[in-house]
Amino acid sequence: MQYNNLGRSGLRVSQLSYGAWVTFGNQLDVKEAKSLLQACRDAGVNFFDNAEVYANGRAEEIMGQAIRDLGWRRADVVISTKLFWGGQGPNDKGLSRKHVVEGLKASLKRLDMEYVDVVYCHRPDATTPIEETVRAMNWVIDQGWAFYWGTSEWTAQQITEAWGVANRLDLVGPIVEQPEYNLFSRHKLSLSLYLFTTLMALG
Repeated sequence: MQYNNLGRSGLRVSQLSYGAWVTFGNQLDVKEAKSLLQACRDAGVNFFDNAEVYANGRAEEIMGQAIRDLGWRRADVVISTKLFWGGQGPNDKGLSRKHVVEGLKASLKRLDMEYVDVVYCHRPDATTPIEETVRAMNWVIDQGWAFYWGTSEWTAQQITEAWGVANRLDLVGPIVEQPEYNLFSRHKLSLSLYLFTTLMALG
């Protein structure tokens, strides 16, 4: 397996990662999850992705339990999760400071981990000032709950704005963008976003 730095960071991740979107909690139980995760590790994969919304949080619980049962050393794997859709309440979604803090705390509890390596903004939030989101992401990093933060399905303009705020305030900007890109959906990774992430050295 080949390993690369994630964006401009020193974090080394496998060229392939495993995500829990349509598997854990929806189609697979803990036993099957353990089998899949171990097969990934045996192949050299060290990067595993999740989100608070996957199976309404059950995917995080299953991944956390499977990793515990397999006895993996936490330092050997890179775990990411994503925040945006956490529940039905007015403050249970979006990228406000309140939801970023409370949402990540809830994710860590479900994963039964002290930290994730990367926390993503699962979507852009037009109702929250970008400065609030950038400050919130830096706050959870300062608490040791995450090491890095990134974006998911943001435009080049939105990422540029986030970096502008981070630079102005001497804060940490996003190191990675996770667009939708698979065998069935390739159009969302636009040429402009591809060129932008390459120019910005984003993962």
